[in-house]
Amino acid sequence: MNRLATQIEQLNKELFSQLPKAMAEAFEQSIEEVKTKGIEENSIQIGEQIPAFSLPNIFGQQISSDEILKNGKMMIAFYRGSWCPYCNLELKYLQDNLSRLRNKNITLVAVSPEGPEYSSMMAEKNNLEFEVLTDADNGFAQKLGIVFQLQDFVLLHYQNLGIDLLKFNKNTENTLPVPAVFVIDENRKVRYKFLDVNYMNQVDVEDLIQAL
Repeated sequence: MNRLATQIEQLNKELFSQLPKAMAEAFEQSIEEVKTKGIEENSIQIGEQIPAFSLPNIFGQQISSDEILKNGKMMIAFYRGSWCPYCNLELKYLQDNLSRLRNKNITLVAVSPEGPEYSSMMAEKNNLEFEVLTDADNGFAQKLGIVFQLQDFVLLHYQNLGIDLLKFNKNTENTLPVPAVFVIDENRKVRYKFLDVNYMNQVDVEDLIQAL
């Protein structure tokens, strides 16, 4: 078991020992329902070309895919938000392995729908040295087919935990990206894909690097 998987296993033990049973069951039901949407099968696939993008970073600067790809391959890590403990673990793990990715001539960017002010706090907290971009209203993620609607029955539990998506994402849609990682070549074609609607599962960097 890799280090990230071990950390997630420990996180699960801590969280589910503290959460009320009804809340834990709601989270599990939510994941099971999202699995029925066919997102993994219907999202962009290896060999297909992603649309070009230009998204703001935490400083409000526009970062474009075309500029990134002038320097080699690009890795895009979609995460749900700074409020997600699983996403924080993954981003910190990617930061720890950033030099290995750069040795593969890969530029890493992270993308979520939350506002730059929250992305900035998360990037500072985790000492991230890669771009963290805001995909307002999940516009880019929608084009890749990796967005889902958070169900009403679980939304209440999010709010009870202090997770106000209206505040974080600045809209009332309650949509989120499925945690996903794509490696894109200089022609904007997908060369590697990790996507799992169960946000408790995150990319294995060892598998990723071996695949490259």
